[in-house]
Amino acid sequence: MNLRRILDERLQQAMIKAGAPADAPALVMLSARPEFGDYQANGIMAVAKKLKIKPRDLAENVLAAAELSDLAESIEVAGPGFLNIRLKSEFLSHRLQEAAADEHLGAEKPAIPQTVVVDYSGPNLAKEMHVGHLRSTIIGDALARILEFLGHKVIRQNHVGDWGTQFGMLIAYMQAKGASYGQLADLEVFYKAAKKKFDAEPDFADIARQRVVQLQSGDELALEAWRQFKDVSLKHCEAVYQQLGVTLTRSDVRGESSYNDDLPNIVADLKKAGLLKESQGAQCVFLDEFQGKDGKPLPVIVQKSDGGYLYATTDLAALRYRAQKLHADRICYVTDSRQSLHFRQVFAVAQKATFVGEGVMLEHVALGMMMGPDNRPFKTREGGTIKLIDLLDQAETAAGLAMDERQDVYGNARTLETYRAVGIGAVKYADLAHNRTSDYVFSWDKMLSLEGNTAPYMQYAYARIRSIFRKEQ
Repeated sequence: MNLRRILDERLQQAMIKAGAPADAPALVMLSARPEFGDYQANGIMAVAKKLKIKPRDLAENVLAAAELSDLAESIEVAGPGFLNIRLKSEFLSHRLQEAAADEHLGAEKPAIPQTVVVDYSGPNLAKEMHVGHLRSTIIGDALARILEFLGHKVIRQNHVGDWGTQFGMLIAYMQAKGASYGQLADLEVFYKAAKKKFDAEPDFADIARQRVVQLQSGDELALEAWRQFKDVSLKHCEAVYQQLGVTLTRSDVRGESSYNDDLPNIVADLKKAGLLKESQGAQCVFLDEFQGKDGKPLPVIVQKSDGGYLYATTDLAALRYRAQKLHADRICYVTDSRQSLHFRQVFAVAQKATFVGEGVMLEHVALGMMMGPDNRPFKTREGGTIKLIDLLDQAETAAGLAMDERQDVYGNARTLETYRAVGIGAVKYADLAHNRTSDYVFSWDKMLSLEGNTAPYMQYAYARIRSIFRKEQ
């Protein structure tokens, strides 16, 4: 059983013996300051207020009634009525040995495992992955691994951007230049050149729009070029995933194009449900719970006046697929916090349209931004977007330089393999160690430090511990 739950249940029983109501919570949590103990019980003060007695008096009575001698070294009344609990070393040692002998490290398996869809990474296949995809990829993969470890069935979904007008532009540019598959190695350069021509030459822009129509109508030449862009883009993504050590594969890719045929059905079904209203020629859903500053309902636009569809339409189709075809009990979207309103609206529309059942849990796992030294979104010195693969290469290089400066610590361990382990580990750990919803400043010096809450510090400590074990054997 979870240790905090054990403490919570025992202290709740002690509170009842001391005169508290049967439903009064002990509110046990990890101590904010280790010098005060391992855990702290905070529920006594609220109960004392209801009973109209002094919190410290109630705390003393709870302390006298508590049965924790088998696991607690000391319990002390602190402040106005907290209980500080310090655990016995032998108890902790026993728990660690039990956990080490268990393949699940003592974590309880769920009574009823869920099918959980985790949507993360989601790059745009017209370009290479950039630093903006880092947090979603790292945190999403950690979430998927943890849920699997706990015993749930996890279905990874990489909702890539593989459809839309940008592909018409790229196909037109590819054909104009007579470019071959092998010439698409640097997608970023290719995309920028195509975009420059699209913006500067109206005739080329018209051709690009024609290619979009051809692509959407199933023209085989356009589709073949589109497949080449997808294949090259996915190879770039796979290189990043391999370097980061994340578990996404091609079998997890289900992009926007997968839902294209269902988009007219989404609009038709919203109309049948009585949820659609026309606004300036567009088909929209207005929900009373979403209002602007002027007090008017905010629209969820599902079809533009020209007949085109939007991200919301595709996301509704994806939600329905995941709930009804994948039979998900829980669907998690790991994206940055700027999309919070979008997902709250899409979730609400999907539920009102019964695209997802009442029992399906929908979650937006919102992320803060990764910032540069200027506290602005991380960019190159020239203001451009940094390729993610370049950032990871820099991580390995920076780790090598930092390790070479500390030969007294790393010695013969300075190899390309350890440079990668330290560098990539530093990037991943820095991302996971920060509050998920907070922005954080990217800093090589902090990430690669051998002091503080960093990956190199933990890796070095682990290596030292393993060394001790080897000597004892």
